[in-house]
Amino acid sequence: MEKIYKYRLGKRVIYSSVLYILLVAGLSVLLAFVYEGGYISAWFISLILAVLALMALSIPRRVVVDEEGIEIQCIAEDTTLAYEDIATIRKVEKREMNACLPIFGAVGFFGHYGRFLNLRTMEFVHIYASRWGKFVEITDIDGGKYYISCEERDDIVKRVGEFIKPHDTQENI
Repeated sequence: MEKIYKYRLGKRVIYSSVLYILLVAGLSVLLAFVYEGGYISAWFISLILAVLALMALSIPRRVVVDEEGIEIQCIAEDTTLAYEDIATIRKVEKREMNACLPIFGAVGFFGHYGRFLNLRTMEFVHIYASRWGKFVEITDIDGGKYYISCEERDDIVKRVGEFIKPHDTQENI
């Protein structure tokens, strides 16, 4: 049976998204006045709009859990994790996530998503969150870590836990 967990943006994320948009608009107007509409202001506006458009395509929308696996659906891309590829799933407290540094991702622009560096473990992780809290960690069999934010994280951990099988994580020498 398919279960859909929708992302709900927190107030802080909405405020920071509006702040980013206002900041970009203000810088664009300022550059248009300083350079009198020259090629530098046009280049800046085009570059920033392209970056914002690429970021907007990666905004997470929902998590779908069905019989085949977990699918993290963004506006233009989907990340699918089959149950046979999942080693563990667990709830993560907010304080464990405070050491994550964005490498190639968005912080506060309609969520937190992309590749981050966890400074505690020195690992690169994928984060798909609408707010900074209520995280679920999914570890695949290759050691990759995916963090999603979910209001019903007990339900998602229980649902996915029923489908995953224990894997042998010990190396044979």
